[in-house]
Amino acid sequence: MKLLEGKTALITGASRGIGKAIARRFAMEGSDIAITNIVDDEEFRTTIKEIESLGVKAKGYVSNAANFDDSQRVINEVVKDFSRIDILINNAGITRDTLLMRMSEDQWDSVIAVNLKSVFNLTKAVLMTMIKQKSGSIVNMSSVVGVSGNAGQSNYSASKAGIIGFTKSIAKEVGSRNIRCNAIAPGFILTEMTEKLPEEVKKDWAEKIPLKRGGTPEDVANTALYLASDLSSYVTGQTIHVCGGMLT
Repeated sequence: MKLLEGKTALITGASRGIGKAIARRFAMEGSDIAITNIVDDEEFRTTIKEIESLGVKAKGYVSNAANFDDSQRVINEVVKDFSRIDILINNAGITRDTLLMRMSEDQWDSVIAVNLKSVFNLTKAVLMTMIKQKSGSIVNMSSVVGVSGNAGQSNYSASKAGIIGFTKSIAKEVGSRNIRCNAIAPGFILTEMTEKLPEEVKKDWAEKIPLKRGGTPEDVANTALYLASDLSSYVTGQTIHVCGGMLT
């Protein structure tokens, strides 16, 4: 019996990187998959086909997770297409890094909207479905910088710290309904975004990490699988650091 057999997972921002790795990992464990992306591009369509090739039902939805009404629309469409939503992975996120002295209002607002407001939007929209099902697992993607802070990322750090507080609060609100809410705080993960960094920067990062390497999207996906499945049936309100010991 696969860990997620018979379940449906909705993963936001899943056309690449961590979101795509989670979608693939969940599909390998038998979950049907709904993914969102802000644009309908070739990368998005290719990801859907890759997930389908793993033998599960998969469908993509073009959606702006930062938009409240659009988030409700997507939840309604996924429930219509799949009949249920057992797992919500709030993964959509952006960066607009710069020192606060140079940061524009738009750079602040856009990061807070995409990274933090989206978590509110999708979680609020999915709760009634999960309450009717009397079960559900919500996993929110935070970051180690939401705990430690980071120069040049005050907007990003604030959004990821907000996710941790939100996660703890929702866990307390809906635990009695058999709905769990947890967060993952990745550290230095090797994705297309970090691949663009200069080699000396990546080397410096690795030297500061006890495991002496960056993580992979699959490392995060494995943790998401644990939190989404019944393996963590008594775990809620927690933030798990996937950072190779970078933050202890």
